Amino acid sequence: MKIYGLQKLTLLDFPGHTACTVFLSGCNWRCPFCHNAELANGSAPAVMDDAELLSFLEKRRGLLDGVAFTGGEPLLTRELPDLMEKVRDMGYAVKLDTDGGFPEQLGTVLSRGLVDYVAMDVKNSPERYAQTVGMAHADLGPVRESIARILRDAPDYEFRTTVVKPFHDEESFPGIGEMIRGARRYFLQAFHDRDTVLFSGFSAPSEEEMKRYAQIAAPYVQEVGLRGV
Repeated sequence: MKIYGLQKLTLLDFPGHTACTVFLSGCNWRCPFCHNAELANGSAPAVMDDAELLSFLEKRRGLLDGVAFTGGEPLLTRELPDLMEKVRDMGYAVKLDTDGGFPEQLGTVLSRGLVDYVAMDVKNSPERYAQTVGMAHADLGPVRESIARILRDAPDYEFRTTVVKPFHDEESFPGIGEMIRGARRYFLQAFHDRDTVLFSGFSAPSEEEMKRYAQIAAPYVQEVGLRGV
C-alpha cells in the first residue's frame, strides 16, 4: 500500500492526541478550492509504503499516541482497513477524515472498531453541493448515509465545512444544519489560499461573517466552533 505524504507530528489534526497525519491519494470530488490538488487528482508521487509507515510508528511509540488518515479521500484505498487494524494493534488511536462519499467502506471501519474519531466534510447545503465539489451533479444519498452512520456508530466525531467565497453565504448554513441536525460538534473552518489550490480566485469570509454563519448553524448542533479565523 502506497503512502503519499506523512506529517510526522501534529497537535491539531487529531483532537486530544499527539499524532502524525498520513496522506492517501485519490478523491471522488473535484472541489475547485482544494488545497491538496495533487492528492485529489492522483498525480502526487508516493513517499513510502505501509511497511515503512509501520516501521516509523514502531519507533515513535511513547512519543505519538494517534494516527490521522486523510487525503484525498482515504476510503478509496481498499487496503486501508487492514492498515488501520495494524496501527491499532500497535496501541495507536486512529482518526479518519472523509468526505462521506463511501458509506459502505465507512461502515466497515466503524463496525470493525478501527476508528476512534471521524471527521467528515460537509461541503455545502444540498442545493449548492454539486457546484461546491466541482461536479455537474452530486448524488447526496451516500453523503446522507455517511452522516447517519457517523451519528449512530462513531465513537467520537465532528462535521466540518471549509467556508470559501463565493460558494458559501448565510443561505448555506440552514441547509447544512438540517443535514447534520443533532450532531455532537460542527466546525466552520476558514479557507486559506495556498500555491497548491486547484484553482485561483477564492477567498475567505471575514471574521464577522464566520461568526454570523456559526450563529446560524448553532441551533442545529450541540456545539459549533470556528477554525482559522
